Amino acid sequence: MVAVERARDAFATAVFDDGDLEAAMARVAPDVAFSTLPAGTGARGADALRRHLADDVLPHRPADLTSTRVSRTGDRFRVVDEARVAFTHDRELPWLLPGVAPTGRHVEVLAISVVAVRKERVTEYRTLWDHHGLLNGLGLLPEVAGAG
Repeated sequence: MVAVERARDAFATAVFDDGDLEAAMARVAPDVAFSTLPAGTGARGADALRRHLADDVLPHRPADLTSTRVSRTGDRFRVVDEARVAFTHDRELPWLLPGVAPTGRHVEVLAISVVAVRKERVTEYRTLWDHHGLLNGLGLLPEVAGAG
């Protein structure tokens, strides 16, 4: 499990902390699948992932993006992390909220990632975000009559 965790952590650090495209790509298999749910964004294959990261993710990372692990479990093929992710919506996020203009609000939500690894390379990286909590925290949900 340690090798799986190392591969996942190296990829996630390269993408979300360092913004290092080459370091991220060095950690993936040629047939990698990357998806962000429920936004439905991502890529299949290393070339498509390179374009997705370069165009939609890396230049659009919030300046104060942080992630704190809540729990981790895994086996010798995959690791599943539950994390509390916090950031200020200070720019467009085409990888997470396509078409949504920055709100300037700070939000903290849960995200679950399931990462599969083969031969120390990431083959699949799926992240499921608490989309309702995200939209609510950013003030993007409509008011419900009689609520409150």
